[in-house]
Amino acid sequence: MKNLFSVKDKVIVITGSTQGLGLSFAEGFATAGASVVINGRDQNKVNQIVDKIRTAGGAAFGYAFDVCDRAKVEESVQKIEDEVGPIHALVNNAGIHRRAPLEELSYEDWSTVIDVNLNSVFYISQCVFRHMKNRNHGKIINITSLNAEAARPTISNYCAAKGGLKMLTKSMATEWGPHNIQVNAIGPGYFMTDLTKKLVNDPNFDQWVKSEVPLNRWGKPEELIGTAIYLASDASNYVNGHTIYVDGGWQASL
Repeated sequence: MKNLFSVKDKVIVITGSTQGLGLSFAEGFATAGASVVINGRDQNKVNQIVDKIRTAGGAAFGYAFDVCDRAKVEESVQKIEDEVGPIHALVNNAGIHRRAPLEELSYEDWSTVIDVNLNSVFYISQCVFRHMKNRNHGKIINITSLNAEAARPTISNYCAAKGGLKMLTKSMATEWGPHNIQVNAIGPGYFMTDLTKKLVNDPNFDQWVKSEVPLNRWGKPEELIGTAIYLASDASNYVNGHTIYVDGGWQASL
């Protein structure tokens, strides 16, 4: 019987995959037999991750480009299609924070966070869609956040972007579903990464996270991989327009 969860030899593009959760997604897909396309703005970092994955026995390719540069996005997507192969799945993971109280938040920090976390998903997904449409097949996975559902002080720009991404996911699923393209999202809870080290090491914040999560701990990056593989595989062919929250039960508990 066919392995419904197989992503073997599939080309998976992961934006913002030189560190953090993006890197974890890349390593997980590579271990599962996929050909992963590493992306970041720094070519040296991209090359280092490609080498790391290849040394571990995986298939990896690197393309450095800014996901907010529409011309570069279009050019890079075409290169990936020509040089690596048909893109089976796109994981829109690139994201940033710019923290400030709402009344003090600069327009630059507002627009930069919206551009990276929301607008870039529109740019690259639209480019990838044109290729997927011709094949009548494809998967798009957007990485949202718990902050698509609930806000915290000093991250209004991030909350707005992730809330918008939740609805963009539904819009993509609605319009692109007729072309046999499934678009879903993953909403991570609080995960331990290099980028969250400062929060993990803050005793008050650490205690707050553990008190809010029924599992009473932070998530491990590798605990996101199974959900990503599921959404990129044939096992999810009739799943469309949903956000799966991988949050240890954070939303289930008051």
